[in-house]
Amino acid sequence: MRRAIFIFVLLLAAARAPQAIGGSPPQSARVVDRIVARVEDDIILESQVRELGAFQQLIEGHAESDDKLLEELIEQWVVGTEATASHFPQPAQSEVDRELTRLREQLASPEKYASRLNELGLSADQVRQLLSRQIYVERYVDYKFRPSVQVEPAEIDAYYKKELLPELAKNNQPAPERAAVEQQVRELLIQRGISELTVKWLDDTKSRLKIEIQTAGGKP
Repeated sequence: MRRAIFIFVLLLAAARAPQAIGGSPPQSARVVDRIVARVEDDIILESQVRELGAFQQLIEGHAESDDKLLEELIEQWVVGTEATASHFPQPAQSEVDRELTRLREQLASPEKYASRLNELGLSADQVRQLLSRQIYVERYVDYKFRPSVQVEPAEIDAYYKKELLPELAKNNQPAPERAAVEQQVRELLIQRGISELTVKWLDDTKSRLKIEIQTAGGKP
């Protein structure tokens, strides 16, 4: 699963305004933001959608549509809310540091990395926060569903023969022995199972939540 992060905005003008999901500040205090969704008593802001899109461009080279970004943010709210309620631990700073190092290494030099952040309108602190949140969500989903996924030898055989070997042949690559890739195939199938269980859980959970998507005019 590679789900979620949150969307910001609006001048939290009223002292009793709902809390913005995700907790990170808008990219610029002078940019007028707007609420794009409400999830229970929290809000998702347009600036959060933009922030997630910029983060995806940094990580993957492209961003999803605004609708998909909003869906991700809602789903991250679902995962994060349950994880926090269960006192699931936040990732260690050393782990976040390690992932940040890998990310920086994708761009040849610190100067190019800084330039790319500037192009996308992201600060180093925003990237760290978004990366930490992504690690947290993905780790919780793994913790929640991994014990429920059982992979049988027959499933490994089927993947090896019907998916892996044809794909390698199509790309003119040599075929490894089954035993040499058994653990990698097992983990891939576990991740596939976790993803399927996660989608079902999220769909069921969202159907029971009060979620309002706001139009450009500010109406649900």
